Amino acid sequence: MIHLYQNNGYNIVLDVNSGAVHVVDKAAYDVIGALEEQNELHTAETLKTPETFEFLRSKLGSTYAEEDIRDILEAVATITQEGRLFTRDVYEDYIDEVKQRKTVVKALCLHIAHDCNLACRYCFAEEGEYHGRRALMSYEVGKKALDFLIANSGKRRNLEVDFFGGEPLMNWQVVKDLVAYGREQEKIHDKHFRFTVTTNGVLLNDEIQEFVNKEMDNVVLSLDGRKEVNDKMRPFRNGKGSYDLIVPKFQKLAESRNQEKYYIRGTFTRNNLDFSNDVLHFADLGFEQISIEPVVGEDTDPYAIRKEDLPKIFEEYDKLAKIMVERERSGRGFTFFHFMIDLEGGPCVSKRLSGCGSGTEYLAVTPWGDLYPCHQFVGQEEFLMGNVDEGITHTEIADEFRGCSVYSKESCKNCFARFYCSGGCMANSYKFNHSINDTYEVSCEMERKRVECAIMIKAALADADAQ
Repeated sequence: MIHLYQNNGYNIVLDVNSGAVHVVDKAAYDVIGALEEQNELHTAETLKTPETFEFLRSKLGSTYAEEDIRDILEAVATITQEGRLFTRDVYEDYIDEVKQRKTVVKALCLHIAHDCNLACRYCFAEEGEYHGRRALMSYEVGKKALDFLIANSGKRRNLEVDFFGGEPLMNWQVVKDLVAYGREQEKIHDKHFRFTVTTNGVLLNDEIQEFVNKEMDNVVLSLDGRKEVNDKMRPFRNGKGSYDLIVPKFQKLAESRNQEKYYIRGTFTRNNLDFSNDVLHFADLGFEQISIEPVVGEDTDPYAIRKEDLPKIFEEYDKLAKIMVERERSGRGFTFFHFMIDLEGGPCVSKRLSGCGSGTEYLAVTPWGDLYPCHQFVGQEEFLMGNVDEGITHTEIADEFRGCSVYSKESCKNCFARFYCSGGCMANSYKFNHSINDTYEVSCEMERKRVECAIMIKAALADADAQ
């Protein structure tokens, strides 16, 4: 399977199954496109047949000289022989092994606080309530959660715990106590905890910053961009905006972490479809690790992304990608999470096929100790998997999530981006289709565009290095 596209002046050919990327001239682009149209099962041998040359000559002969077509065809046959073009999908043969593999729990999302001091208008957590009641996790429940993680982590040494909410800093003493407990257990069980906290910054102060910098492997800082954008969607409960209070705190924290191991993370909605300006606003404020993601809402929500918004969103991604190349070349580069892509290594096969590991390797824990596949399923009783006292009691839910892959979703099978998004978000699939084995098409369209932009950035920077 081949995906061809043009972006920012580059002719790009992606061999989907191998992940090989080729930046080619227009003639090669047209030849490969014609070959893909003729027969996607080409081999080095079929490319060398007279029939293939005659097909290209008849299709492109009025545009390109026969000698040029022959030279390009020879080069295409060579890289096909090398396994970098027209490769077969070898992963589907292993999907049963992936589904049957023994998985261990390696990460927990601890809902340390089902409460919040902001009233974000798009919040899927309903200001921290998650379809239920406001509550703070006790130290005892959190301790049992860490014990559960250790007991179910098998031989895996590195374990991940995200302190989540609502707003985790509203239960700060328990966060500190659980980190201390985790550090004690590391020595006993030969484990290492990587702690993360996601915060809106309202309660952030010097003492918390010092602790975070000492103990947290990563920090997610929630802010939506420009002042007018942020304050419309992320106000306090009295309607007052949060931007002026939070921005200086986040700038101070980012600098104290040497602009590493954090993300400033925003959400864009129909209110700011020009979100590239919010990304650049973050960069101009001095932030170097940036993420702004599309809101997920019901069609009836006035802020929700709709299909008719996609052309504008694509335009924004293209604009942002081009500016990022320019800034990187001028020494003012920054990282944008959705354009991060590894063309040389990347995730293991199981991750490429089945995604984030929710419901199997990754679980969410409520303040009272219930276990759910991830934070977005919390409060949906049909996905209640167990609790920290008894462990996973509904193993059939884990089995269902384990069986979810790019091959269980019809819309993924012919999508060029499937090995980058791994089938997309199962929570979004369930939200819009009542099945985790489906996709949210609006999100898929955006993901495809982001993959194209990310590859273009790599091509442009490699081109600059070569000059």
